Amino acid sequence: MKQKKIILPVFPRGYHLITDLIIDEVGEMLPQTGLLHLFIQHTSASIMINENFDPTVRQDLESAFNDIVKEDMPYYQHTIEGSDDMPAHIKAAMIGTDITIPITNGRLNLGQWQGIFLCEFRNNAGNRKLIATIMS
Repeated sequence: MKQKKIILPVFPRGYHLITDLIIDEVGEMLPQTGLLHLFIQHTSASIMINENFDPTVRQDLESAFNDIVKEDMPYYQHTIEGSDDMPAHIKAAMIGTDITIPITNGRLNLGQWQGIFLCEFRNNAGNRKLIATIMS
């Protein structure tokens, strides 16, 4: 088993394709067969697998989640860090903090239209940190 911390560059709010960044960080560590587990060390951002071809999917995800989880709701009590903070926690709870991808023939075995995404829910977030664990 191998493990590596990955520090992502700062991304603006939105859904960002990070597959190539992940491969750049762990590609040389991948065994012929195994699993890559990615865990994000944050409570106001998520990682997920989704369509990597049409960028309008990312815009639609942003719109849908903003409609489902609205900012400035009168019942939010956790507001000290801004109007985007509590909604970011809710969205992160909905999408999740980890993904697992099979490794086949030394490569991530994603589907043809699948990519790894950072879901950044904050307006002014910093670097996000991932823990990559490779099991073979």
